[in-house]
Amino acid sequence: MHSVDSIVIGAGVVGLAVARALAAGGREVLILEADTTFGTGTSSRNSEVIHAGIYYPRDSLKARLCVRGRELLYAYCAERGIAHRRCGKLIVATDDAQLPRLAAIADAARGNGVEDLRFVDRAEALALEPELHCVAGLLSPSTGIVDSHGLMLALLGEAEAHGAMAVYRSRVTKLARRGEGVAVWVNDESSPQLTARLVVNCAGLWAPALAASIEDFPAAHVPTAYFAKGNYFTLQGRSPFRRLVYPLPEPGGLGVHLTLDLDGRARFGPDVEWVDQPDYQVDPAGAAKFYQAIRRYWPGLGDDALVPAYAGVRPKISGPGEAAADFRISGPDEHGYEGIINLFGIESPGLTSSLAIAEYVAELAGG
Repeated sequence: MHSVDSIVIGAGVVGLAVARALAAGGREVLILEADTTFGTGTSSRNSEVIHAGIYYPRDSLKARLCVRGRELLYAYCAERGIAHRRCGKLIVATDDAQLPRLAAIADAARGNGVEDLRFVDRAEALALEPELHCVAGLLSPSTGIVDSHGLMLALLGEAEAHGAMAVYRSRVTKLARRGEGVAVWVNDESSPQLTARLVVNCAGLWAPALAASIEDFPAAHVPTAYFAKGNYFTLQGRSPFRRLVYPLPEPGGLGVHLTLDLDGRARFGPDVEWVDQPDYQVDPAGAAKFYQAIRRYWPGLGDDALVPAYAGVRPKISGPGEAAADFRISGPDEHGYEGIINLFGIESPGLTSSLAIAEYVAELAGG
């Protein structure tokens, strides 16, 4: 068996950020990815939004790591020349009954350290975005967008510059303590091919299943995986909006919102569709409910303006009807199994938080 200091399982944005942090700290790092290249899962199937840290419960990992990660990410993108834009967003109430919820969001954001969120009345909101319908809104200047592929490419390049190596088509099927390290089985081989002093489970959608494959790992520390599919539709033609527009959050997500890519093209989504297994097909018939949701804040959306774009799946550890779970990042001090750090439920704001998550994992790893 080949021995390596550290193995990161999963080459999504979080896995790459963790690999970069560990390698920069002087560790020998091997990245194992089941797919043919990096970032093919959740990391490339999202809204590419840099979140401000508004919605999450106070003192939660999501709140702390999003606010920290946002500033790290803006600085990293500026330093590395990664395409991004601090375009801002409006969270809108479309009727008076929603105003108390808008105020509650503002209070939560202040509790999380988001200091620049500002209430705007209808007149100011329409001055900013004339096509908008709302009775009031919250303006978030710190929200932005980023080229997620460019970000991942930079993280991988920097990790490799520090000596890390990525190996694709390498699905980890079993883990077990062996002596002073963790043995790793790859691609269903009958015996382990690798051992590592540290293994970090960044497998995203499959992180709970991977943790369940760890020999003698305590089952109480493996959460149930849930899959929440989110569909996206693209606007045909030019968008009249310069900022992102979000309705109030809904169970399982942030509502069907309007985001922009770096070329100014508008896309809408994601919705929330609970599924048994990841499924990336977008049903064109689903546009009907998108029109209904979008016209609450953009009544001028024309017929036949939406075309199917893509779908993503959120790696949730809370199910339908349950309160949204926090990020769950656990090391040996929590679960008692030496050499393993598990990352569960790294959904939104995982992209925004990726550099802060990597810091957190490096601290747990002792480096």
